[in-house]
Amino acid sequence: MALKQFKAESKRLLDLMINSIYTHKEIFLRELISNASDAIDKLYYQALQNGDTGFNRNDFAIDLAVDKENRTLSIADNGVGMTREELDNNLGVIAKSGSLKFKEEHEAKEEIDIIGQFGVGFYSAFMVAGEVTVESRAYESEEAWCWQSKGLDGYQIKPCEKAGHGTVITLRLKEDTPEENYSEFLDQYRISSLVKKYSDYIRYPIRMEMSKSRRKEGVEEGKDPEYETYFETETLNSMTPIWKKSRSEVSDEEMNAFYREKFFDWQDPLKVIRTSTEGAATYSALLFIPASAPMDYYTREYEKGLQLYASGVLIMDKCADLLPDCFSFVRGLVDSQDLSLNISREMLQHDRQLKLIASRLEKKIASELLSMRNQDREKYETFFKNFGLQLKFGMYENYGAKKEELKDLVLFYSSTEKKLVTLEEYVSRMKEGQKAIYYGCGETVERILQLPQADAVAEKGYEMLCLTDNVDEFALKMLNKYQDREFQNISSDSMELQSEEEKENLKKLSEDHGPLLKFMGEALSGKVKEVRLSGKLKKHPVCISTDGAISTEMEKVLNAMPAQEKVKAQRVLEINAEHPVFQKLCSLYESDQERVKTYAQLLYGQALLIEGIPLEDPSEFAGKICEIM
Repeated sequence: MALKQFKAESKRLLDLMINSIYTHKEIFLRELISNASDAIDKLYYQALQNGDTGFNRNDFAIDLAVDKENRTLSIADNGVGMTREELDNNLGVIAKSGSLKFKEEHEAKEEIDIIGQFGVGFYSAFMVAGEVTVESRAYESEEAWCWQSKGLDGYQIKPCEKAGHGTVITLRLKEDTPEENYSEFLDQYRISSLVKKYSDYIRYPIRMEMSKSRRKEGVEEGKDPEYETYFETETLNSMTPIWKKSRSEVSDEEMNAFYREKFFDWQDPLKVIRTSTEGAATYSALLFIPASAPMDYYTREYEKGLQLYASGVLIMDKCADLLPDCFSFVRGLVDSQDLSLNISREMLQHDRQLKLIASRLEKKIASELLSMRNQDREKYETFFKNFGLQLKFGMYENYGAKKEELKDLVLFYSSTEKKLVTLEEYVSRMKEGQKAIYYGCGETVERILQLPQADAVAEKGYEMLCLTDNVDEFALKMLNKYQDREFQNISSDSMELQSEEEKENLKKLSEDHGPLLKFMGEALSGKVKEVRLSGKLKKHPVCISTDGAISTEMEKVLNAMPAQEKVKAQRVLEINAEHPVFQKLCSLYESDQERVKTYAQLLYGQALLIEGIPLEDPSEFAGKICEIM
């Protein structure tokens, strides 16, 4: 029988199908199983419409078979089948989808959940097969037809024998090459794993005869046991997604086991979030917050994303667009029938539904985290220990786009409560007359509490937040205010805790000792902007404060970044006018100004060390100590 030629545009598309459209060759099995499921759906729907009560869902199945000797893989269904004309129209013209036509014809009557809509999935078979044979018999027809093709050369249709309605697709796999191992698709366990990965939730059983091994009976005692191979038909898919079951049908143990198996975690999740909506975007989502951060979480290698299913069929293993970076730690999946997929069903078209789903998931995650914070603080602090840094990065990134959403989810260590607190909790405890939310920065809580400037805050009875992560101050700077309270770094020269009388006394004292302060400033030229008397020091002789937006901690963080242009905070050396050291400086200024220069440099070095800033020249500093001694 002469071959019929594909139309020119179909021929070009088939070439694309084989070489370009699909990223992974294994996708072909997902496509063919999805088509088989569609065929069963069509028959089941038609039977319901026609009042045929002889069918129920348990009558249907999809059967897979492997023949290693002949290098064939077959996919059979007992669905609606195709007539000769339908074989010619649906398979002879690429991208003409029978499923799409069926859906369009019935959409007005009732919503139909049909997976295949583009009419190209069938041709993915040619990525792995040198020849494809389709034997099909339409429901209520006495005739069966065989469609056969070796690819671009064309196809032929001829009568055949087939018992019962439905379709059998047989792929004769290509020979292996140094680059491609087509024989992997003849391995029953490989096929089983692909069904589990992509088609686990197809609503009909996907069956395959699996080879098993068992010990032979009757072997004499003392001899090595002998084994024999037998075959057993297994259902490879679970059919009903766990997220489609009601909460009462799924125990905590089952949900935890699903998470561990699906997302390769040895621990149970810290929290499970289930949500589903209908309307503008219809979807179900099953989300998990891990109990601990993956080893690679804070590295470039980590990939965020949720598994994406379209009507129970896996489309993407990690859809990054469904999660904002601030919630990249969330694992889970989304199942929707409203997504606009591209021609290969491997990727999403970036459309309104996708953005709407992502937006709703983001709000749901934020709401669940806030609920955990309020109702189970211990569990929330466990979560925050693992992923709090990501939330703080989220406040800072993209010019603070997420700061309002995240501000009540972040925690900082409190100097008075001796534990992690929220910004809301801090503000609720603010003293009468307290104008700002005070914070200090450093490598550890202990070092922050030992900063000279912390004494004045503690003396006033004010609470101080201890910021130990590099991003902390950047996040608060981006937030700017919380409940109309500004944030105040205790190391900033703008921090004022004095009364008006104290300010006046300090101003007069500064004027009286102006020449000394100017002289010390000149001795530290290039290192500090100025030397001034301090109103914030109690027991320490000196401290470093900063003038301007860049603090000493921000300077350290920014300068540690690769390829970052170096920045320098405008440092101010503050001196405690009530400390004996200042009295010594005053007397030396009258008698030994060279010694004042040495003292100035030593005091500056001391202030740097207390602040956690490395000395530019430790040897010089040590030499000056010896000189004084």
